[in-house]
Amino acid sequence: MPLAVYILGLAVFALGTSEFMLSGILPAIADDMDVTIPQAGLLISAFAIGMVVGAPLLAVATLRLPRRTTLIALISVFGLGQVAGALAPTYAVLFASRVVSALACAGFWAVGAAVAIAMVPVNQRARAMAVMIGGLSIANVLGVPAGAFLGDGLGWRAAFWAVGAASAVALVGVVTLIPRIPAPAQKPRLRGELSIYRDRQVWLSVAVTALAAGGVFCAFSYLSPLLTDVAGLDAGWVPTVLALFGIGALIGTTVGGRVADAHLFGVLLSGIAASTVFLVALSLLGSFAVAAVVLSFLLGFSAFYTAPALNARMFNVAGAAPTLAGATTTSAFNLGNTGGPWLGGTVIDAGLGYPATAWAGAAMTVTAIGATAVALRLHRGPAATKLVASSGAKDLNSPPQDAPSASVAPPR
Repeated sequence: MPLAVYILGLAVFALGTSEFMLSGILPAIADDMDVTIPQAGLLISAFAIGMVVGAPLLAVATLRLPRRTTLIALISVFGLGQVAGALAPTYAVLFASRVVSALACAGFWAVGAAVAIAMVPVNQRARAMAVMIGGLSIANVLGVPAGAFLGDGLGWRAAFWAVGAASAVALVGVVTLIPRIPAPAQKPRLRGELSIYRDRQVWLSVAVTALAAGGVFCAFSYLSPLLTDVAGLDAGWVPTVLALFGIGALIGTTVGGRVADAHLFGVLLSGIAASTVFLVALSLLGSFAVAAVVLSFLLGFSAFYTAPALNARMFNVAGAAPTLAGATTTSAFNLGNTGGPWLGGTVIDAGLGYPATAWAGAAMTVTAIGATAVALRLHRGPAATKLVASSGAKDLNSPPQDAPSASVAPPR
């Protein structure tokens, strides 16, 4: 695996820490900015929506720009967004800094994924994506708790300064270690890139990704009150359990990345099915503290075990447009990260209780299994898309052989 791929994972660590750290410093922000907790919570929603919208917009806007230059510009803007947040005198300025940071984050994810894919052979795509996603997993294990620790000891602005510093380190890595990706023989055209959206396999991949991610985060977003109000744990245990979820995510990403290249659909079906089982178990056994803690770890494992396969699948079916493929996957994950918590909140507002969020999440993952089964049937059948059909029926888990690789037509 090229060292440059690990540099992209380092950058993703900074991006992921910024995205999720607000959950640990929200009360401090609300107090300092003189707003309510729900108003402060809109900062999280603003970032998620910015990711959904920003990924395809930035991918299109930078389509013909050199990939390395684009990465440098995006990580720089992201770092400046953290500095602006640390210095924000008002809530409005802080809100604007989060939107700008989200747009830069989304663009970096999309372009970075395309660059990572371009630097490795076709049969190592899932492993390359596992390295990038591993940065997000480590952010949950180390970055988010560290942000909460800094926010508690030095004030919430210190957390923003720390992420800004991490962004600066990532910038140095991108400048010095990301190679110049050669331009493709034929310059990418927007109309050609957008043609991927005529492929039903692309939309099935979007649906599977959004539903699989949303199902887990439907319950995970409300894990803290479930642990304290239902399982009876002391509030001091919550950071530890969240870290366990992150450790499970890191292990799951590593294992899934190594298996998915050879058994892509096997990883998707087994991983999403496991998430379904764990969610049902959490709804039934959430009142038992030990069970809730163990299931939190297992949910982290199953959710991120499928992540490399979900990314690789999109690049397989949309290989003709690698930048938009990365952008579409980023948007799909964040659709799930937005829709899942919304569904969980709706269930709670209906008076069904915190364990019901796991039932709602299980309903989403069951739907994801159904969508995956449809995609598998199309992959194997005569109605498969041109990209998938060209790979033949020799190995239903193999990526299509005519999808572009680094040696054929990599993105710039």
